[in-house]
Amino acid sequence: MQHVRVTPYDPAWTRAYEEEAERIRQALDGLLLEIHHIGSTAVPGLAAKPVIDLLPVVRDIEAVDARNPAMEALGYECMGEFGIPGRRYFRKGGDDRTHQAHVFGADSRRDIRRHLAVRDYLRAHPAAAAAYGRLKAVLAARFPEDIGAYCDGKDAFVRALEAEALRWAETEAGQG
Repeated sequence: MQHVRVTPYDPAWTRAYEEEAERIRQALDGLLLEIHHIGSTAVPGLAAKPVIDLLPVVRDIEAVDARNPAMEALGYECMGEFGIPGRRYFRKGGDDRTHQAHVFGADSRRDIRRHLAVRDYLRAHPAAAAAYGRLKAVLAARFPEDIGAYCDGKDAFVRALEAEALRWAETEAGQG
């Protein structure tokens, strides 16, 4: 059973991302275009479940399947699309998950954009990040043994956050 644990921000998460990103670069060598640190652990100051989320972008999503043995050698469980068409999802650590890789092909621009927009919005808006952190802490305390209820409790907030982040990203892009 996966326990829901939200912890204060840990600056070591950046280093954990960098180390894992290098391992994934090697596993996806020749396919990888870029790799990003996403999710709450990518936002300084934000409380989070201590799970590093990575977003590798590849030339050809179908070709990733042939790299499953390389990802398994890094300790990942290969989950296929896992509910999101065009994605390959990998998780590491079992019930005590440490990393998740959400691999998208370069043509999945909308999915890539929404992940990066949320991360960048939270980095640029500390009050929104603090509100999100408070919500996660409350939900983790309320549902310490029920990851489904924890996720359901965040759903409306995350949907609104994503919509606002995408609007903000469009505005930022227009000014750049």
